[in-house]
Parts: sequence; structure tokens; C-alpha cells
Amino acid sequence: MGDAQRLAPDEQIAFARDAFENADDLTVAVEEEFALLEPDTLELTNRFEELKEAAAGTELDEHLVGELIASEIEVKTGRCASFTEAAERMAERRSQLGALADAHGVALAATGTHPWSRWQDQRIIDTPHYRRNDELLRYVVWRNNSFGIHTHVAIRGADRAIAVCNAFRNVLPELLALSASSPFVEDVVTGLHSARTQIFTRMFPRCGVPDAYEDWNAFEQYVRFLYDTRSIDEHTQLWWSVRPHLAFPTVEVRICDAQPDLREAQALAALTYALATRFARAVDEEEPLPSLPHRLIEENTWRAIRYGLSGELIDFASGDVVPARARIEQLIEWVEPVAAEIGAAQFLAVPAANAAERQYARLEELPTHRAVFAELVRVPERVA
Repeated sequence: MGDAQRLAPDEQIAFARDAFENADDLTVAVEEEFALLEPDTLELTNRFEELKEAAAGTELDEHLVGELIASEIEVKTGRCASFTEAAERMAERRSQLGALADAHGVALAATGTHPWSRWQDQRIIDTPHYRRNDELLRYVVWRNNSFGIHTHVAIRGADRAIAVCNAFRNVLPELLALSASSPFVEDVVTGLHSARTQIFTRMFPRCGVPDAYEDWNAFEQYVRFLYDTRSIDEHTQLWWSVRPHLAFPTVEVRICDAQPDLREAQALAALTYALATRFARAVDEEEPLPSLPHRLIEENTWRAIRYGLSGELIDFASGDVVPARARIEQLIEWVEPVAAEIGAAQFLAVPAANAAERQYARLEELPTHRAVFAELVRVPERVA
């Protein structure tokens, strides 16, 4: 990725198109973001560089990266040939990160937001990429103390990748509802299920639900327009909830909150991977896929932000309003045949309650939202 990032815009676009045309079809990788905490106070702590340095020379090193603020760390599975392999890597990376954090007295959390730590106290990591984001976005980037899980699926064929992206637009609200884990932020019980999404997608430019594009040429025309008008100076400044990644030949799904529970993280990534595979097969077989207007997808996105898995979503095929769980169960049923082929079927599940629902339920039993969050933190064994 580093070499691709340094290419001039024309070279980057040409590189990306060629990479998609020659991609190793339907490989998968998962990225998980974790908050770094002081074990005694559970406040965010700016210790990424310390952990990254400590990982140098280990197996974890190449899979461990910074993500904007020094109180955040990201672990990557690396490219996997099947979802069975990806799920194993997710468990392995979490275990490796946990051991590293334990050794340095750092606690870990994986909810979409930290419930109370102030954004003013977080330091942006010192890399050219994030220094540039700081210069461009200022307050917008300072406020983005959020944590997600991203799934990359390689798609062979540039036009095919655009078609898969277009299809994902329609189901972003379902994936968000399933993943919602961020009801608390700025020391407030927000009433939302994904405060992370409200903060991130409503503040960043070129974020949230993208337009649908007819083909790669139409997408490329837009990217060139952004470069030509100096709206962007690197391709990662398209922060959409799903995007064709121009450094990898992947469709990257970015809508989801971070997951406290490994099994639920695996289930979420499995559904995303199965959907990508099913969409690609539909494109290959010329099966019609809906292309919903942006305004309708946004209507369901708000429902997912506000009510998560507990709420209702609009089924635009029927015009009915249905429980979010029912919509997700329909998606699982639709992808089940291909899920079995790609090693994802055993991981597909809709939990009895997702992370946001469980936090709200515990809030009725515990004195504060801080106490609820404390139950979700992985505290080093020698401190616990």
C-alpha cells in the first residue's frame, strides 16, 4: 500500500484499474480498531507509538497500524483466501494485541465511541498522512475519536467492483444496525445506537452513502474531478461507507461500529463477505440488483443510527416497515448458498441483542454508563 499511496493521481488511478482487472477474486481481509485505555481510569491514553515500537520484529508488527489518534490502534488479518482463515486470523490478532497490551499495562476496548474521554485530550499521530488530514479538516478530524471494523473483499474487474459497490449501498443500514455499539459519547447517554456514525458521517466531507456509478469510467471521472479541482490530494480522502479502494483491488465496507465481542465481529465480517460474493455472482449472472436513491438509503441509515437492531427498517421492495432483525435475516437467507461455499455460513448469526442493546439493558441495572463501559474493557491481568 505504501508504494501505491505515493503515486501521482494519474498513476494511482491507472494502478487501481489495472489492479482490479487482475485481482485475486474474492480474497478477504478484516481491520479492527481498538481504543487504548489507562487500566485504572479507563480514559483514552496516547500510547500507540509505544505499542508499535514494542511489536517491532514480531509476527504482529506488519499487521499493527496507527489510525489517526495515538489512543487508537488497528489490527489487520492480512489477505485471506477463505472466511474460515479470516475468522482464525481475527481471533489470533486479538490475542496477539491483547498480549502486547498486557505486557505494557494498557487496557483495550472495542466500542464505536469512548463514552467520556475528551477529544481535546487526544493527540494525532505524527505521520504525513494524518498531518495532512489535520491541516485539511481541523475540528472535523479532531472530533473523530471513533472505532470501527472494516472488511475488504477483492473483486476482479473494475466495472464489476463498481457494480458490487453500488449493490452494497442498499444494505449499509442493515450492516450498521447489526453492528451498532456506540450509545455513549461525551459523557452523555445519547439515545442513539450508533453515535459513531452520526459523528463521523455527518461531519466528514465525501462520507456516508456514495452515489451509484454506471461503471469504472464514471467513477474515475469523478475522482479525476476531485483531483483537478484540488478537492482532494490523495485517494483515501473519499471516506464513504463503502468504496473501491485505490491502493488495493478491494471493495471496502466501512459502515460498521467496532465490536466488543469476537464472535459478533466474525459474524459481521462473514455477512459482509458473503454479501460481496453474492453481489459479484449476481453481476456475473446478470441478475438485476436494486439501485436505491440516496435519499431512501439515508432514511434507513438514520433508523439504524437511532434504533439499531431494536428498530425498524423500510423494505423498499414491498414498501413495508419491518423489524431490523427481519431485514437482516432476509439478507442471511439470500446469501446462505454462497456463504457455505466460502466458509462463512457457520459464522452467520443475528444475536439476541447486539452491543448497543446490551449496553442499554445494563444501564437499567448499573448506576452509570461508565460502569456499563467498564464491563466491556479488557484490563491487563496484572492490573485487574
